[in-house]
Amino acid sequence: MKFAHLRVEGQSTPRLAVVVDDAALFLDEVIDDAPRDLQDLLEKGAPEYDRVRALTANALTHGASLTPIDDLRHSSAVLRPPQIIAIGANYAAHSSELKLRSETAATVFSLWPNSLTGHESIVSWPSDLTGQVDYEAELGVIIGRPARNVSVRNALDYVFGYTVVNDITARDLQFSEAQWSRCKSFDGFTPTGPLVVTADEIADPQNLWLTTHVDGRILQDASSGDMVRTVAEIIAYLSLTSTLLPGTLISTGSPGGAGYSRKPQVFLKDGSTVTVSIDRIGLLTTHCREI
Repeated sequence: MKFAHLRVEGQSTPRLAVVVDDAALFLDEVIDDAPRDLQDLLEKGAPEYDRVRALTANALTHGASLTPIDDLRHSSAVLRPPQIIAIGANYAAHSSELKLRSETAATVFSLWPNSLTGHESIVSWPSDLTGQVDYEAELGVIIGRPARNVSVRNALDYVFGYTVVNDITARDLQFSEAQWSRCKSFDGFTPTGPLVVTADEIADPQNLWLTTHVDGRILQDASSGDMVRTVAEIIAYLSLTSTLLPGTLISTGSPGGAGYSRKPQVFLKDGSTVTVSIDRIGLLTTHCREI
């Protein structure tokens, strides 16, 4: 299944929908007491997901009304996650180009919830705070049930689904501070979406292609198979010390091709459009404004 948080133009409250081809089925139109968002669905557990899946299939079979996606606005693919965990330096090419050490243990940091935004959003930043705003294509992993001390072998059983993440970063702040959360957590600096694709539709998360276009130019183009630590290894590692709660978003690192390391450097600027794509998941577009 494919889920999205969508809203009608002019409305501020997103609604959970199942996406079928280029149209959306709003769950609150066909299901009594429908989950209000993906987090609500996940917190209610597997029985709720089974109920939603069955009732959605029934509604589609009986000709339920669908709304064209083009008539709707996207919110973040995840809303109200209990945690947003990011993994740094998880592609050797990216670590090398930014001159980051490849540590024995994973580099882990948090992103702040105010940074979440959706597909086709406008992201802005003050020019007096940063002049080096960079893009990072990343595979996002959404945890479906509590995961504590899980094995690598079983780790993918805890994944509900996958999404596209653009981990936007103020590089000048990143390299002037001893932590990475603030430089990546400006309002809107974590676009996600447009969809969450359930894990049953992604046979192998290490066999996905990530691409970044900035103003029509391809700047990142790599396979998730190039990760230093696989999705399963990341989940197992994080679950050793704390329970990963349903709805937790894990952003799994970015491949090489960052703007900071290019000669000449390529940074997002006022008017830039950046599109991050992952095959079998979707294309996530962000419009940039410097203020």
